[in-house]
Amino acid sequence: MKKEFDKLNINQWSEEDRPREKLMRHGASALTSAELLAILIGSGNREETAVDVMKRLLNDCENNLAVLSKRTLDQLTSYNGIGEAKAITIMAACELGRRREMEKVPERNVLNNSQSLYTHLWPLMRDLDVEEAYLILMNQAYKHLDTIRLSHGGITETAVDVRLIIKYALQANATIIAIAHNHPSGNTRPSRDDEQLTMRVAEACRTMRIHFCDHIIVTDGDYYSFRDNGKI
Repeated sequence: MKKEFDKLNINQWSEEDRPREKLMRHGASALTSAELLAILIGSGNREETAVDVMKRLLNDCENNLAVLSKRTLDQLTSYNGIGEAKAITIMAACELGRRREMEKVPERNVLNNSQSLYTHLWPLMRDLDVEEAYLILMNQAYKHLDTIRLSHGGITETAVDVRLIIKYALQANATIIAIAHNHPSGNTRPSRDDEQLTMRVAEACRTMRIHFCDHIIVTDGDYYSFRDNGKI
């Protein structure tokens, strides 16, 4: 008779069904709670995979993560396949989930005009004595997602890689972007390099269907907007 422990371990499953590979392909939301917990503990016991152990644990917790979070260290380690280290990992994950529920989602700044972009950028650029270029990533509602420094020491075509701008935007799922750089000289007038970069970014964004909302030149107390001046 075939024994119960003659089951396939997770490494023998098809890649589509393995929790880690499934998460990488489809995202964490595609996994069941048992599969997510199985990733945390890493392995099961001789008779059960990590997923099986977590299914049994969750079944005893009414398949409710809130009930699971109340389990003590002794209660968790009473399960075959859950040692002290695995139990502590589960407890830590439950506590992180509890703390996340208690925290407010930070309000994202809306950067829908040149003045708001300048206000956002000024603290980053006010004391710079060399040129730096930045990329501002936004969602479709112009809410700020991230600000990334692109270059230090100038913004010529060789200093700022337009391919990187598009790469960062796609990675962040940004649908709107702006770029900015400073002029330590205090002169807001765009240079030929500034204009060429603006045209190249605009062309790349049109190809990728990303809205290029502005290119801002920041100086001490003033700014220049390519959008406001009709150059985008």
